[in-house]
Amino acid sequence: MAQLVVQRVVATEAAQEFIAALREKHGELMFFQSGGCCDGSAPLCYAAGDFNISSSDVFLGSVHGVPFYMGAEQFEYWKHTQLIIDVVAGNGGMFSLDNGTGKRFLTRSRLFTDDENTALQQAR
Repeated sequence: MAQLVVQRVVATEAAQEFIAALREKHGELMFFQSGGCCDGSAPLCYAAGDFNISSSDVFLGSVHGVPFYMGAEQFEYWKHTQLIIDVVAGNGGMFSLDNGTGKRFLTRSRLFTDDENTALQQAR
């Protein structure tokens, strides 16, 4: 029987197209899921290396080839949830590369199924 592969973070087609456009303009990218403060809870997109990842940050996976991180404390709250990165009209976070483009990244989510949670626990 094939093992269930579960992705903690995925991107919609619209987000993938926007990521490709930002990569073409800025080079390699990275994401960090904001936990609040200045930019609310937006996924923030940076040029690779422009945001310092700490030892307490969690790598969730890659979206369209771009590494995606979240703080450990926030991860504890969201660990049962798949993050779905989308793009909508609006202003991006002031520190994010989507700012000023007329579009912004948005995090949607869904709870993992029991089978997905089991697969995630077994993959540790």
